Amino acid sequence: MSYHLKIYILALVSFLVGTSEFIIAGILDQVSDDIGVSVAAAGQLITVFSLAYAFGTPFLMAVAARIDRKRLMLYALVIFIIGNVGAYLFSGFGALIVSRVIVALSSGVFVVTALTVAAKLAPAEKQGSAIATLVMGFSTALIVGVPLGRLVASAYDWEVVFAGIGLVGLLALLLIAFTIPKTDGEQPVPLRDQLKLLKNRRIVVGLGITFFWIGGYSITYTYISPFLLDITGMSEKLVSISLFAFGIASLIGSKLGGFSTDHWGYKRTLVTGMLFHAAWLIVISFAAHSQGLMFVLLILWSFSAWSSGPTQQYHLISLAPEATSIMLSLNTSVVQLAMAAGAGIGGIVVEGASLTAVTWIGAAGVAMAAIMSAAAFGYFRVGTTSRAAHKDVHAEKISP
Repeated sequence: MSYHLKIYILALVSFLVGTSEFIIAGILDQVSDDIGVSVAAAGQLITVFSLAYAFGTPFLMAVAARIDRKRLMLYALVIFIIGNVGAYLFSGFGALIVSRVIVALSSGVFVVTALTVAAKLAPAEKQGSAIATLVMGFSTALIVGVPLGRLVASAYDWEVVFAGIGLVGLLALLLIAFTIPKTDGEQPVPLRDQLKLLKNRRIVVGLGITFFWIGGYSITYTYISPFLLDITGMSEKLVSISLFAFGIASLIGSKLGGFSTDHWGYKRTLVTGMLFHAAWLIVISFAAHSQGLMFVLLILWSFSAWSSGPTQQYHLISLAPEATSIMLSLNTSVVQLAMAAGAGIGGIVVEGASLTAVTWIGAAGVAMAAIMSAAAFGYFRVGTTSRAAHKDVHAEKISP
């Protein structure tokens, strides 16, 4: 079996894991109505998930460092299945919180491990595309998983969605068991040693870029279903179709981001993608009441937002090529912290202002990430910008 097929298998399972994480945003209004809490309170289920993911993943990865990567992925999937089935069997807000914590911890271990395995399976010059393929798995969750989950929740109950994810998780378990080769574990790295990387200013800035980029995205995306229903006035069916289109655009954007990273360098790709990301969020705020324009703008927003996924992953790996797994783990934690912060800030905005304000706040976060990226890459240095940009592409192509 070629390494391409193995990476696509990992991406397929990542789709399932991504669906379990993203699905709450797609059915947030239904969960809110059923368990008797406000939309803002229900949105904090995303915060709980993200915090557990962020703080639990580095610890678990350190503890499980010696376990071979294949076995670790299998263990993670077993816990993942238990967490999702629990959301179906036990009702109530408290039980759902516990379920989200369990799923978050298992998802974090699987994602970091899968990214590490994909990087090892691919040749050095194809790492950008390999990572993009894994990110594609998460993007596909937006394409198929989230809108499909909303349709199932509308036809039956939202709990059935999690039962289905648990059932498909069993198939994913078998797929990994029979197709992915054994990969040796690594020397355990204590958390204090992992945090030593944060003494490197470039790494701190790189992780800061992730935080503002994902945080800005999360502020808007967490409340996208209520936004489309209440502000834009879309029907339930049109919301599902819009989410499907959003996901297709995220898939294309992710693949283009990987292609652009390999061919034109991550610096230009990252800054350009984030600038467009912020711009489309601002435009969305002006077209909030137009269903036709909103449909198109959602596609453009998703396309630009997800183009930064593989690009930023590659950027961070290039900062510490000797500590790839640690960097991926730290970045994954920052992603989840940013999602938690975004969901929390979005909830405050929704309660204190209105749903329409989330796009403005989200755009500000992404714009900050773009500015940080440009500054880190030296694009603000007077008299050297053009020459530095010209040298960047060649340097990035030969970097690890």
